[in-house]
Amino acid sequence: MKVAFQDESFAFEFIRNLGFTYYGGADIGEMMAAAGRIEEGSFESWFTEWDKLGQRMLSRADASLDAGHLESARSAYLRASTYFRTGEFYLHGNPEDPRILSTAKASQKAYAEAAKLTGPTWEPVEIPYEGTTLPGYFYKVDDSGKPRPTLIFHGGYDSSVEELFYFGAAAAIRRGYNCLTWDGPGQGMPRREQKLTFRHDWEAVVTPAVDYALKRSEVDGSNLVLMGMSLGGYFAARAAAFEHRFRAAIFFGGVYDFYETVQQMLPKEALTALGAGDTQHCEAVLRIAMEKSTGLRWAVTQGLWSFGVSNMRELMNEIKKYTVKDVIGQIRCPCLVLEAEGDMFFKGQPQMVYDALQVPKQLIAFTSEDGAENHCQSGALAYKDEAVFNWIDETLKSDAG
Repeated sequence: MKVAFQDESFAFEFIRNLGFTYYGGADIGEMMAAAGRIEEGSFESWFTEWDKLGQRMLSRADASLDAGHLESARSAYLRASTYFRTGEFYLHGNPEDPRILSTAKASQKAYAEAAKLTGPTWEPVEIPYEGTTLPGYFYKVDDSGKPRPTLIFHGGYDSSVEELFYFGAAAAIRRGYNCLTWDGPGQGMPRREQKLTFRHDWEAVVTPAVDYALKRSEVDGSNLVLMGMSLGGYFAARAAAFEHRFRAAIFFGGVYDFYETVQQMLPKEALTALGAGDTQHCEAVLRIAMEKSTGLRWAVTQGLWSFGVSNMRELMNEIKKYTVKDVIGQIRCPCLVLEAEGDMFFKGQPQMVYDALQVPKQLIAFTSEDGAENHCQSGALAYKDEAVFNWIDETLKSDAG
């Protein structure tokens, strides 16, 4: 699905954020107007126009707040947060670019202002983790204190905790589930502020979140559900193999072997050079290919940045660790695997995850017939949430019986 742009990567990122209109995180006219001023394939043009829109929304939010129009302020803060985050997305080719941190902070602050205006059911939290903390949000159905089933939800390759509200938490609280979201190493502010980079043993990230959740009186500890989005499909499967306190797990985009998918994205000549130990030639070939492909340019620069490595040899050596091949048999809870017909990143991977699972399982394939073929069903959140939470409802009921 292409909306507003012909460039595949720009079109996908546009629909990813446009989809947040369903839960109040964006608006169609604003986004279409900004897109009309962006030069196809230009990361600088992309940043400039989304940042301008974010600043305009922030100004409106502040004015509404000062005038006592609290719901108008809340709505504008949410949209400002989305637009700042959208603008920052393609900046990681230069890890020293100061706009990476300043724009991420602007997005974070705008969302925090919206959370304050929402009230106590949107609570910013800090999850203890290896001598530091990871930032998150705990979303409650209401402020009654009643223990409820709880979704524990993290992102993947390029996520931030604020967008996880739209991809999972919003649907959860509408259906009577609490939701705990957070950013781990390599994601969001932990990458930008603390310089924490990805790790393949994601159970070390999920277990502290479970420990935190179980200390909250609002959490029904016998009904915990894990969900990971995008590369988080790998992270969640890896974590579920070692962390067995979940009643169910959703791989929101199943990922069996990340190395295999990255190999498919790279030019064959670059891979051959890398295999021969010629990192310099590999990167020379890649630079030429990246000039022609926005998506490849982003994927490579994002990888180097989020893994905290300096060249493709180091990056590929790290990525080799990201497979569930040897651990997926250790998963004990029922699992749901989501597949997207037009997935540009992990095509074929969800089926591999599904085939390898040795527990009660279901695979749901989303197609263009419903406009849900995009990676992570971007732009079709209503249908995705219907499928996911119907499965959770039925799984928890069936398992309890």
